[in-house]
Amino acid sequence: MTIEHFTLFLIIMAAIAAIVFIALYFVEAGYGMLFDKKWGFPIPNKIAWICMEAPVFIVMFLLWNGSERQFETVPLLIFLFFELHYFQRSFIFPLLIKGKSKMPAGIMLMGITFNLLNGYMQGEWIFHLAPQDMYTESWLYSPQFIIGTILFFTGMAINIQSDHIVRHLRKPGDTNHYLPKKGLFKYVTSANYFGEIVEWCGFAILTWSASGAVFAWWTFANLVPRANTIYHKYKAMFGNELGNRKRVIPFIY
Repeated sequence: MTIEHFTLFLIIMAAIAAIVFIALYFVEAGYGMLFDKKWGFPIPNKIAWICMEAPVFIVMFLLWNGSERQFETVPLLIFLFFELHYFQRSFIFPLLIKGKSKMPAGIMLMGITFNLLNGYMQGEWIFHLAPQDMYTESWLYSPQFIIGTILFFTGMAINIQSDHIVRHLRKPGDTNHYLPKKGLFKYVTSANYFGEIVEWCGFAILTWSASGAVFAWWTFANLVPRANTIYHKYKAMFGNELGNRKRVIPFIY
């Protein structure tokens, strides 16, 4: 793909994210605690998450493997950062899911589509289109790489810790919903989503790329409206516990 066509692709992806951001304030994506059969045939969560997240792991690997830059220090590090997240998300997180919850096939298919496009979006830039003199070893000492890396791993840690907290809210066989209170959940309604937003903002900074920025925008556009919906669900279910603190942004109360 030429850089001109790639730029057009990024513009289209960013525009679609804007539409998704607005739409999700009016339509609930029916998975997780918002599960809704109208989104398609229910698939066991473990299988659905693996099928949904693994494609981006594979696409990124293929683009890296087919690149002449695969063993250059900075592209290799960026590749390892990205794959570390998606290895955890594709093959560890799903296997830790408790209970017999399910995901609609429609949600899974939309997730697969986005992940295929996103894997291409990130890998094509980093391994094929970025200027040859951009990701040299000197990039390791740039403010962008240092700050972005700190944010990336901070966000990843928040996300993993928050998932762990949510996973242990229920005892085996329990299907009730509970208000998370530990970790950053003391301050953030959807701390797991907050961590993921921080993580991919960090990735956008450490790569200093339009493709990374579009991914960060997609993460924000997808998760902030969902977190806002969850906040209102929690407020209806746990009004007294949630309190009346004013939220600074939609997923903070």
